[in-house]
Amino acid sequence: MAGRTMTVSDSVVIAADALELYEAVADPSQMPRWSPENTGATVPHPGRPLPEGASFVGTNQRGRARWSTRCVVTHAEPGRRFSFVVGEIGLRRPVMRGRIARWDWRFDPVVDGTIVTETWTDGRQRWPDRLAAGFDRVVTGGRTFPEFQRRNIARTLARLKADFEATP
Repeated sequence: MAGRTMTVSDSVVIAADALELYEAVADPSQMPRWSPENTGATVPHPGRPLPEGASFVGTNQRGRARWSTRCVVTHAEPGRRFSFVVGEIGLRRPVMRGRIARWDWRFDPVVDGTIVTETWTDGRQRWPDRLAAGFDRVVTGGRTFPEFQRRNIARTLARLKADFEATP
């Protein structure tokens, strides 16, 4: 673990209200609008932010690979923070349990809008570095997960910004 990056984060200023951004991100069924990898989520009440403790199933695709994850919301502070842990994964449905990842979104109001920060934390702390690096390169097409997630986060934030700053 000492040799690998376990957390990747990036931020962007978006000319929008923190609560409005929070409410969109805290409804995981909206994430396919911005994420290059997420294809949907099954949530209890689509169109509404999830409360702390709620669970949802997310679906994802990378190239031809498709998988689903079960996630649990760990922080739901309207207009401030939305976080969840990924605790199960599987192909058609999540069946394999484990510490997979944590996703954290922070919303900090500034004069010109909101600083939105997205953070990914690897949940595989117990994996040996060499095993993690080998696995990562196979499933990401040659990158480690931190390198891969750095690009995904940048794309997600850019799409979120473009979506909220688009002229109607």
